[in-house]
Amino acid sequence: MTQHLATPPSVPPVPDPADPRRWTPGKRTSYGWLMAVLLLVLMMISWADKAILGIVAVPVMRDLHITPEQFGLLGSAVFFLFGVAQLVAAPIANRVKSKWILLTLCLIWAVSQVPVFVFASLPALWFSRVLLGAGEGPLAPIMMHAVYQWFPKKRGATPAALASSGVTLGIVCFAPVLSWIAADFGWRATFVFLGFIGVVWAVLWLVLGKEGPYTSERAEHEIEGTAPPVAPGSGATVAQPVRYLRSFLTPSWILAVLCSFLGYWTFALATSWLPTYYEKVMGYGTQQAGSMIVLPALWGAVATVGLSWITQVLDGRGVPTRVSRGTVLSCATVFSGLTLLLGALVSDDTVRIVAFTFGFGTAPALFAVTYLVAAEMTTVGQRGAVLQVTNALLSTGGLFAPAVTGFLVGSAATTTLGFTHAFLLTALLLVVVGALSTVLINQQRDRARLGLVD
Repeated sequence: MTQHLATPPSVPPVPDPADPRRWTPGKRTSYGWLMAVLLLVLMMISWADKAILGIVAVPVMRDLHITPEQFGLLGSAVFFLFGVAQLVAAPIANRVKSKWILLTLCLIWAVSQVPVFVFASLPALWFSRVLLGAGEGPLAPIMMHAVYQWFPKKRGATPAALASSGVTLGIVCFAPVLSWIAADFGWRATFVFLGFIGVVWAVLWLVLGKEGPYTSERAEHEIEGTAPPVAPGSGATVAQPVRYLRSFLTPSWILAVLCSFLGYWTFALATSWLPTYYEKVMGYGTQQAGSMIVLPALWGAVATVGLSWITQVLDGRGVPTRVSRGTVLSCATVFSGLTLLLGALVSDDTVRIVAFTFGFGTAPALFAVTYLVAAEMTTVGQRGAVLQVTNALLSTGGLFAPAVTGFLVGSAATTTLGFTHAFLLTALLLVVVGALSTVLINQQRDRARLGLVD
């Protein structure tokens, strides 16, 4: 006789309290904002690392006997491996948790400061800046990806803009401190300070850093309790992958990247050369000239959050993203160019400083909107890689701007004339590309061509 044993009833799995998907909406949102603030601080450290060379430019050039052309190339050195590192990190970003990638990057930045204060030579500066660029290259897109994972699609623009505002807030907060350290303790001490704060952030992130739950459109619909869209005549709700090359050949992606390529060009010019311009052309002291970079950076922080807030409000009202994002990005690019043009042509110092504040400061505000446009050109699952490539290309503006400016300043009859040529070139490029973008950026048209369902 065969004895049949009763199968014990299955026990439902106990929800993991550490899983953000199981949290209350309030707790999930609060922790998402905590992550956005931590990433804001990381971006601030990143841009303080980039801006330090411009802040200490005059004493460095004097002590190490560096010409304007050499200094321009040194300013570009941080971008030599910047784009390469992003392209290498692009496939990794979709497989490795953002927490560990961001932790590794910050530690690389801290280590890159060591050769400068140990050896204090031109080769040490070269090695430090190249290593720093390799570590900073993948930051922005991975940071954006990490922020997007904590918020549903229609509420992600403002926290992403907050994190992006670290581009300018890093200079606002750190430029006066670094200028003071350089004046009182020497320019080498500024690199020690930057390495220290990088280690402090890494420890905080190791303890608090966490992946967000919004990892796909399906996950968002499950968490928010909303019905996923269904394409007419189809029961499928999962977006099919889009070939990366098709995404990168859309007019919307190309023009959005060009806008922020020039935005990166413009702000890299400011961080590398504007303190030198204020000191050598306008006659300010080293500490005051280094601190004055705060003005465009402060406006940049306001503009970054402001532009993204506008896009989020327009998105919430159902305005097509070709207007809420594309037109906003295009008009901001034109505005940056026109104000720089004004600053380059006027002779009044006050008007010049105000114009440069708006012109140079608006440039970094373009980045966050470009990421929003680029993210629309692919699926959620491919977004991390697309944003990596996007940032790799737009950040090459930082590779060219310091070197081109150094060449123009070094080869001109006077330093003033060289700077004027650099400012005029930048302004005209911004105006032309911004005007073209108002006509050619249209995400709805390009998404339809890619087979992406809104």
